[in-house]
Amino acid sequence: MHITFLQRLGRDRPKIASKQGWFAFQIALFFLPSSALLAGLGLLPAAILGSQNRPKGFFRDTWNTPFIVISLLMLLGAFNSYTGFLAIVGLGNWLPFFWLFWALQPYLVTGRSRLRAALCLLTGTLPVFVTGFGQIWFGWEGPWQILGGSIIWFVSPSGSPVGRLSGLFDYANIAGAWLALTWPFALAALLRPGLNSLKRIGSFLFAAFIVFASVLTHSRNAWGGLILAIPFVLGPTRWIWLLPLLAFLLLPIGLSVLPGVNSDVQLWARQFVPESIWARLNDMRYGNARNFAATRIGQWSIALKIIFERPLLGWGAAAFSVLYPLRTGLWHGHAHNLPLELAVSHGIPVSIIFVSTVLLLLITAVRRDVLVKGVSSSFETSTRIFDRAWWTSTFILIAIHCTDMPFFDSRINIAGWILLAGLRCIIISDKENYVFSSLRVDDAR
Repeated sequence: MHITFLQRLGRDRPKIASKQGWFAFQIALFFLPSSALLAGLGLLPAAILGSQNRPKGFFRDTWNTPFIVISLLMLLGAFNSYTGFLAIVGLGNWLPFFWLFWALQPYLVTGRSRLRAALCLLTGTLPVFVTGFGQIWFGWEGPWQILGGSIIWFVSPSGSPVGRLSGLFDYANIAGAWLALTWPFALAALLRPGLNSLKRIGSFLFAAFIVFASVLTHSRNAWGGLILAIPFVLGPTRWIWLLPLLAFLLLPIGLSVLPGVNSDVQLWARQFVPESIWARLNDMRYGNARNFAATRIGQWSIALKIIFERPLLGWGAAAFSVLYPLRTGLWHGHAHNLPLELAVSHGIPVSIIFVSTVLLLLITAVRRDVLVKGVSSSFETSTRIFDRAWWTSTFILIAIHCTDMPFFDSRINIAGWILLAGLRCIIISDKENYVFSSLRVDDAR
């Protein structure tokens, strides 16, 4: 029997989610890496519909309490900030997403719906490959625009920076962050039980494209994400042999870049590691002339000084980009560390509350055994590997924000909050899950 596109799109819809919202949500996720505008046109109605007929309102959900407190502190600081109007505009990076975190949960409440969401994010990555490989191999050059310039892809020939794959993202590190957060899903799709040979080959090719594109970004965070995802997606039951194997394979890389290693041993190790990798890992491209203030450690030390000058409510959004040049004579748009950036902009309390909440989501999911459930041949257990991938993707994106700030790209920011919303659904208690997943929107209306 012929199955229409809408019928396929309607599969695995959680009972609490409306049909229209479920359609819009999936389409938005597919377009997310290509355009935040197109994704937003789907996510906004999905979030509005997802806010209706909920068994528990926004203010009754205890997981929203930290975000409510953060919102009040941010608002209080914004109207008494150093950066003035920028501080108010900068709230747009946070306040709407606290609501989005709650409003999109109806679409992620079941394992099957999270699997569908993960596959939408994954398949939507195809334009990243096409534009990225095109710019590196064929010198494709933008900007390309549609809808009268509403959507613009700034595709730089040979990448941005030169020689590093960036694709339809503005910078290689942003592309690397996107590839890192989708890699666990590609790995889960490849390892998912019950696939036929054709789907297995397709999953393998997609995973190979992500690995290859990640390498070409020359992003150290993307490289780290490739390795970090493997043990978590496969699960702890395989660590007894997997971790020693990974340590053995990574040993030459460690010996080639770590300080204090005997020079002869380091030269020997570099015979097995491409120069583009070991030179990138230890910043050989800068030689010994790089200004300390331009390094991550230098930026963090300046950020700490700025924080303790105004620790309670911060300086306002974008303050680091304003104050850092005044202190160092150099320019950086952010502190390359999300907790420090939050503390600079909004104060230490906001940073502590936010970081603690996110870490609590991760830890609670682990305590609910999201990482230890095995994989078998049934569909229901095949969703478990995607839940492990969901946790892993969230963990990797959090880890990346310890040394970089890709969340300033709206697509990464949206993806991050969707991942957190899905993590919240994974840890819903059995009683709450029964109420949440059994309520029909149509019945409630």
